[in-house]
Amino acid sequence: MRLPFLLAALLPLMAQEPASEARLKHVEGRVNGLHWELDALRKATDDQLWFQRLSDVAVVDKVTYTGPPNPRGEEPYGIKNERHPLKIQQYVFVPRKAEKGRKLPLIVLPHGGVHSDFSTYHAHIVREMVERGYIVVAPDYRGSTGYGKGHYDAIDYGGLEVDDAVAGRDWAVEHLPVDPKRCAMVGWSHGGLIALMAVFDHPEKFAACYAGVPVSDLLMRVGYAGEEYRDDAVVRTLFGGKTPSEDVDLVRRRSPVWNVHKLRTPLLVHSTTNDRDVNVVEVESLLTALKAAGKTFESKIYPDAPGGHSFNRIDTTVALESRKEIYAFLEKHLK
Repeated sequence: MRLPFLLAALLPLMAQEPASEARLKHVEGRVNGLHWELDALRKATDDQLWFQRLSDVAVVDKVTYTGPPNPRGEEPYGIKNERHPLKIQQYVFVPRKAEKGRKLPLIVLPHGGVHSDFSTYHAHIVREMVERGYIVVAPDYRGSTGYGKGHYDAIDYGGLEVDDAVAGRDWAVEHLPVDPKRCAMVGWSHGGLIALMAVFDHPEKFAACYAGVPVSDLLMRVGYAGEEYRDDAVVRTLFGGKTPSEDVDLVRRRSPVWNVHKLRTPLLVHSTTNDRDVNVVEVESLLTALKAAGKTFESKIYPDAPGGHSFNRIDTTVALESRKEIYAFLEKHLK
């Protein structure tokens, strides 16, 4: 998709041979800038679809709040990072049939992916939640795509991104008709990691947690996952400039499997044996650690569920039955 833009930028320079190094750098900068502009355009286009697909059942909005400062951000005009909290955007879905003056339960729904964003891929799930009477908020925490290079580069894997999601819960409690005693974290994949770490670190703020195919053990993941987790240059961007081998304790602090002793929140975990993204052995490691810590929780590992990593986010019979289990669990702890 970038090629036509690249050619359009290069044509004037090709007529002025030899091109100077400065001109080539200018073209390179323009091409790199177009990547972020196209990403923002994709995001803005998908945002409009939320209103088309859910406005019949929900009041749809998108708000901006602040999370912790970005410790690696630039500091123009001498304004230190600690004086400049990072702006976070969050989707808000409030049931249209909500009774005026009544406090509703809240679901915080952080998206999955290392660098990804909340999109209408989740529309059918949000609809199901809203129709069951839940307010849903979905934070595009630091590192999410669609908001430019600065937000993308601010990623803090398993660290400040968790604080961003918890801040999204706090914003909802302050500004929406939310019952603060009936808040839940629900997340799949990397969103499952964020959900787990949020309830581990802030058990007083959540009455339930669902983690679907959750990233659970970052040390194990670096060992079995693809090149994205083995490339030192890439991994350094995820963990604030260090690799797991350089700071094992940091990675442990950000891995759910090493934090299970802090669990005080009702928890349901799902996985499937044919997951090609978060291998089932990683989730089994989490469940083993929870049992060893004497924790009470619910879990189910499906045998080769259709859809693999996305098995209960699609529209198969297995997916629909699995989501019924999730909603029954939430109903039990939030209603």
